[in-house]
Amino acid sequence: MKTVLITGCSSGFGLETARYFLDRDWQVIATMRTPREDVLPRSARLRVLSLDVTDPASIRAAVDAAGPIDVLVNNAGIGMLNALEGTSMEIAREIFETNTLGTIAMTQAVLPQFRERKDGVVVNVTSSVTLRPLHLLSVYTASKAAVNAFTESLALELEPFNVRARLVLPGRAPETRFAENGRPRMAGGIHEAYAEIAQGVFARWADSSVVTHSLDVAEAVWRAANDPSCPLRIPAGADAVAWAAQV
Repeated sequence: MKTVLITGCSSGFGLETARYFLDRDWQVIATMRTPREDVLPRSARLRVLSLDVTDPASIRAAVDAAGPIDVLVNNAGIGMLNALEGTSMEIAREIFETNTLGTIAMTQAVLPQFRERKDGVVVNVTSSVTLRPLHLLSVYTASKAAVNAFTESLALELEPFNVRARLVLPGRAPETRFAENGRPRMAGGIHEAYAEIAQGVFARWADSSVVTHSLDVAEAVWRAANDPSCPLRIPAGADAVAWAAQV
């Protein structure tokens, strides 16, 4: 029986992915900054661990507690929408610490066991916003685009050890708590000089019914974990698939 460790499982993509792997008889290690047993079905194949991907000691403790794993899914991330002028460097650093450096640190922590065993998969969940330039997402997109580049180079490094690295690129997912979780980093609101631009962005979102669902992402992660022939980048969700086709 294979084991997957998934970061950021308290809601959204991570929670749905944990359910998806559980339903398919995998051992699942679901990690959260604040562990909650009640969000997932009870199972002898499930463990919920505390993990803050920005804290080296927390990473060490979680990886040690997890033991041998077959797949790492780096899903934990935080969002933010604002013009660069409305983004403090403190917020920019927070975004990169979680989305970029957290992914790198988790990957670095599990690679020794994958390399020594000559088997394993790293699946990094980024975003379809990296496929095209968009208003008010410069810092967030940069944090995710960095993970794309990291993963592509990492995949080359790991080929001699039979270890795979893959990317899953979700689209906009209004059913998740992503926007809610990003609000604390937007406490000051959109910079006033960019208010008209923001109104246009929100209007386009309201007019669009083509979105990503958490199940789309779980299915893409499953494919990345189980199909060695799948492409390095896998768009997840109808909007993400459409964007990827235009690149």
